[in-house]
Amino acid sequence: MIGISKLYCGTVEASDPLRYGRHSKELPSHLLQFSSDKKPVVVWNCTAACNLRCVHCYASAGRLHAKNELTKSQGFSLIDDLKDYGSPVILFSGGEPLMREDLHELIDRAVKSKMRAVISTNGTLITPDTAMRLSDYGLSYVGVSLDGLQEVNDTFRGVQGAFSDAMKGIYNAMHENIKVGLRFTMNRRNVSEIPKILDLMHREGIPRICFYHLVYTGRARELMEEDLSHEETRQTLDLIMDKTEEMIAAGRNVEVLTVDNHADGPYVYLRLKARRDPRADEVLELLKMNGGNSSGLGIGCVNWDGEVYPDQFWRTKVMGTVRERPFSEIWEDRDNELLMQLKRKKEHVTGRCRTCRWLDVCGGNFRARAEAATGDVWGVDPACYLTDEEIS
Repeated sequence: MIGISKLYCGTVEASDPLRYGRHSKELPSHLLQFSSDKKPVVVWNCTAACNLRCVHCYASAGRLHAKNELTKSQGFSLIDDLKDYGSPVILFSGGEPLMREDLHELIDRAVKSKMRAVISTNGTLITPDTAMRLSDYGLSYVGVSLDGLQEVNDTFRGVQGAFSDAMKGIYNAMHENIKVGLRFTMNRRNVSEIPKILDLMHREGIPRICFYHLVYTGRARELMEEDLSHEETRQTLDLIMDKTEEMIAAGRNVEVLTVDNHADGPYVYLRLKARRDPRADEVLELLKMNGGNSSGLGIGCVNWDGEVYPDQFWRTKVMGTVRERPFSEIWEDRDNELLMQLKRKKEHVTGRCRTCRWLDVCGGNFRARAEAATGDVWGVDPACYLTDEEIS
C-alpha cells in the first residue's frame, strides 16, 4: 500500500509515525503502514456468498453461503485471539460481508476489543437502516468497490444497476458519518475511467480511494491478459500522481493510495528525485518504514472456512486453520517453512529482485502474482515495471 497523497504530495512527514513510536496499536489508521512491529491487519473473508458476480473476484464468490462458514461463536473466538495478539485492524470481506446477518455483532465484538473494524463491500446492500446499525456499532471505515461509472462498473459486477445501488449505499453510509473510500482495480478495460472516478469523488465528497493493481488469482486469472503493460502502468501512475497533486493543491482533503504493486514506492521516489523535490530523501525514509510487500507478516487472511492464508489473494497457500489452532499460534509457527520465509522474503527472492537496489523498499513485490505468472513462489513479479537502469 503506497500512499500517493502521503508521499508524493507530502501530507505525511517522517516524524509523524515516529511520534507514536511506530507501534501498530498506537498508530492512527492513516499511519499504520509505517509500523515497526508489523502486527498483521487481518482480512476475514467471513462469507462465500455475494449478491454480485464480479469478473475479477479473487475469492471466486458465488450466490450461496458455504456450508462450512465459521459460526458467530467461532468468529468471536477469532476476534478475541486477534485482540490478544495485537492485530490493530480486522477487515470483514467476502464474498459480500453484508450477506452475514450477524455482521453487526461481529463488528461490535471487534470494536469493544479495541480493534478497528472495517468492511470491504460492493456497497449495494447498505440501506439506511444498515448504515445506521454499522455506525451505532462503531465501524471505522467502509471500502466500496467501484471499477468505473455505471456502464463499466455494471459490466465488471455482472449485474445491471450495481453502480446505482452502490452509490445509494455510499450516500447512506456518509449520512451516518461513516468514512467511505473507493476501491478500483486497474486493468485495460477500465483504466480510462480513472479521471471520471476522481471527478466522482470530488462531486460526492468521497475522501479516499485505493487503486489496486490486478492480481491474477480467483476469477481475475481470466483477466491476466488485460493487465496493464509496464508503460501503461507508468502512465497511469503519472496520471494518479498528477491528479492527486491537483486535488491537494486545490485544498481538498483526500487520501489516494495504490495497492498490490510495491514498485510504486521507488517510482514515486524517483519522480520526486527527478524534479529535485527537497522532500525526496524524507519520502525514501518513509518508504523504508513501510517495507513493501507484507504478505505473511503485516497482512494475513482468514477464509470463511477458517483456513489461514498469507494474504487475501494467495488462497492456494494454507498456513493452518483457526478451527484447530488460534490465528496467533499459526502466525508464529516456526515449523511452517513458507510462513517463516515470507517474514524474511528478501532473503529468498530470485532474479532481478535479488539484486534490486529497492529491495528494502519493495520487499520483493507480490508473491501471489509471481507464482500465478511463473509457477515460482520466489520468481520475479511480472508487474514490476521498473527498468534495469532504475533498479541497478
